[in-house]
Amino acid sequence: MPKDITLVVMAAGMGSRFGGLKQIEPIGKNGEVLLDFSVYDAVKAGFTKVVFVIKHAIEDDFKAMVGKRIAKRVKVEYVFQETDALPEGYTCPDDRTKPWGTAHAILCCKDVVKEPFAVVNADDFYGRSAFIKMAEFLKSDTADYCMVGFRLQNTLTENGYVSRGVCETENGELRSVTERTKISDCKYTEDDGKSWTALDPQTVVSMNLWGFRPDIFGYIEDGFKVFLNERINEPKSEYYLPSVVSSLIERGEKSVKVLVAEDKWYGVTYKEDKQNVVDAVEKMVADGLYEGL
Repeated sequence: MPKDITLVVMAAGMGSRFGGLKQIEPIGKNGEVLLDFSVYDAVKAGFTKVVFVIKHAIEDDFKAMVGKRIAKRVKVEYVFQETDALPEGYTCPDDRTKPWGTAHAILCCKDVVKEPFAVVNADDFYGRSAFIKMAEFLKSDTADYCMVGFRLQNTLTENGYVSRGVCETENGELRSVTERTKISDCKYTEDDGKSWTALDPQTVVSMNLWGFRPDIFGYIEDGFKVFLNERINEPKSEYYLPSVVSSLIERGEKSVKVLVAEDKWYGVTYKEDKQNVVDAVEKMVADGLYEGL
């Protein structure tokens, strides 16, 4: 029997730099959003279920514009990332409005995801080969985790800074991910542009395409309690997925394989990015890659 594998889609965040709910911003000629193309690629690669992590505030719009259409193609479930979704014994501070971060988004899935799964951003276009590589890994018998990374030069925009997780690897395994929050033209700055440090255009960066086994939920929950004990009263503090992965690597508890997709990554970080993405998707559709979408 083919193994069931699940795609977890993080769609709870609002696009602050883009200026709206970019998860449901139409890209295709028939109103398709980037997520339609990602799910199409994932199903082609062998994924059997999609779990959307959203907020109750966007539930109706999201289901109407995206969810119902995708549910015709693959089994769909929803989980909700809300600020009060905390472990027993913890209470959300009254002044907390910001979500608790990407690791918390994944923790919200623990009751509905019992099989190997991949994690993606709702507003990123990863390409067919990335999902094929991920599916092959998740269907294997290893207990390891994995990440599908992209070449830095294939992830940049001409319209502003980007934030990327710069990966250090050794023998095909992840050693660390360093977040660089202001990258432009394969250079990063940590002092608001006063000085710049060059990065190799071929550097592998994380675009939040992770592959996990269900045991990750225990690790995330344990770490989240530590995080809450230390930072629950910081209104803007976030519990990030890469920090969970990094701590597991540092403690020697997990190996994380690094798979590299050589395709170009597309995303709408800024409004000005949209036309480039539309043009690229239109060409792929014209080339027959998304027949029947």
